[in-house]
Amino acid sequence: MAKRRIPASELFDPEFLASLASLRIVARRVAPRGRHADQRSKDVGGGMEFKDYRPYASGDDLRSVDWNIYRRLGRVFLRLFEEQEDLPLYLLPDVSESAWLEEPPRARAGLRAALALGAISLNQHDRVGIFPFAEDLRVAVRPRAGKRRVLQFAGELAQLEPGGRTDFQRSLRTFSHLRLREGLVAIVSDFFDPAGIEAVLDALRRVRHKLVLVQLVRSSDARPDVQGDVRLLDCETGEGEDVSVTPAVRAGYERAYAAWSEQLTTFAQARRIGLLRLDVEQPVVPQLATLFEGGRLPV
Repeated sequence: MAKRRIPASELFDPEFLASLASLRIVARRVAPRGRHADQRSKDVGGGMEFKDYRPYASGDDLRSVDWNIYRRLGRVFLRLFEEQEDLPLYLLPDVSESAWLEEPPRARAGLRAALALGAISLNQHDRVGIFPFAEDLRVAVRPRAGKRRVLQFAGELAQLEPGGRTDFQRSLRTFSHLRLREGLVAIVSDFFDPAGIEAVLDALRRVRHKLVLVQLVRSSDARPDVQGDVRLLDCETGEGEDVSVTPAVRAGYERAYAAWSEQLTTFAQARRIGLLRLDVEQPVVPQLATLFEGGRLPV
């Protein structure tokens, strides 16, 4: 098929930022060695919020000594303060061939959801990177910060094109080799993979970051309106299969889809991962907001 892109005008509109203003991604703790931002870090140092004491060691900054304790006890302790650092957000939109089929294409809702999450993070001074994947993963935008970058990110997402068949194992292996600072990985996909759901879950288990999953769905996934003698074509490989769709065959498919979906749900619940099933035929931001309890997405 001809290469198609989703225009930036379909990803970003004047009401977009306003609809996201009340939403925040809040980390329990972020990895050290980040840039100053709004998240609580595992580091302790010269921040604003008191964290703990520790005994003085040669070479420590005397400005951190608690002289009140020294006067009372004759012992030298340092006051430690909690650092505020950033939570890197790594956006992994699925750009496999199938995402550009149907109307509206899943890619439109998927890229809009990715941009929304990116805009929320940029607004709270976090760094955001874009790593599209299909047969493999690539670096489209290295992590960067700045509230004014939302339009730039919309332009970068609008440049993405269909990238072949889906391969979660290979794509997430490539991502792990990038050795990025621990952060939040947002995977936006339908989570269909020729290797099956077990291969998808195995790949997700190997991700050494916090996770949030946005599953792109439409009603026909669970209950396809197909009957009679048809030839089904794999939209990514082009392989065909002749099938007689009887009520019994359709019921079998619906049971298989429900079991597949339940496996993804069980995985997310067991690992306390945010999972949103986003209907690509409905407005994106109101659905995305349901991930944010009281306006906050704890990760």
